[in-house]
Amino acid sequence: MSFKRGRRVAPILLSVAISWGCNSTSETGGGPASQPANANAETAKKALRPDAEGFIPSGTGTEKEKPAPGAANVQGKALYNGQPAAGVEVKLCEKFNRFLGGCGGETFTAKTDAAGEYLIKDVPPGIYEGLIVKVFDTDYYVFATAGVVSSAKYRVEEGRTFFAPDTNLYKQDLKLTSPKAGSKVAPSSIEVKWEQYPDAAYYKLSVHADNSSGAKTDYDYINRRVDGLSFPLDKPLAPGTYTVRVEAYNGADNRLSQSPNDIKFTVAGDAAK
Repeated sequence: MSFKRGRRVAPILLSVAISWGCNSTSETGGGPASQPANANAETAKKALRPDAEGFIPSGTGTEKEKPAPGAANVQGKALYNGQPAAGVEVKLCEKFNRFLGGCGGETFTAKTDAAGEYLIKDVPPGIYEGLIVKVFDTDYYVFATAGVVSSAKYRVEEGRTFFAPDTNLYKQDLKLTSPKAGSKVAPSSIEVKWEQYPDAAYYKLSVHADNSSGAKTDYDYINRRVDGLSFPLDKPLAPGTYTVRVEAYNGADNRLSQSPNDIKFTVAGDAAK
């Protein structure tokens, strides 16, 4: 599979794993039917989590091609809802800054094939700070870090293939129906509602406060598992501005979609009180 290399730094928008940084364990798992999937996912994450120095270790697999003399290869797979994600772009970045420009330095790109697999060939051995997969035809990327919520480093060694963790892509097309973006609501009797998402087994709800507006975070409403299509906030919210997000997950606990990041509403009242 061909690749491209260059030094142009392109601004990118990364997944909400960056912009929200949700790593809460307040709501996890499901009923007995979901336990094997949870256990398998947890085993995979433990095997491919960063070490003490922040490096993701290579997994194992069958090499598509042997690296060229003096070079290395990087190989992995992208999935959506457990199925191959074909034709999506993958970038290996020498440098990576999640706040300023994203991918930088020497950059190598490839695209996934019909099986969702990619091969980045003839990479100079060294340390790389980013391995990211584009979310279909959007401007968003997710990290190949097996569920880690930030970027990680990859040690690519001469004469060897680095096997990256599988990357599970998700979309941003889940539709919230209430509260509406830009709406003003009363502090009490707020109910978040959304449309059913195909193949979703459950959802996670987060309501984040803009503290500068006087709003206050209620951690009962962060990363809250919901099995239906709505969730009534049973405690009043302090006056101010809030951002709401809902995520859809399949039965294997892989995220399928989430609502857009810019759904904000205002709770009426005097924020100074």
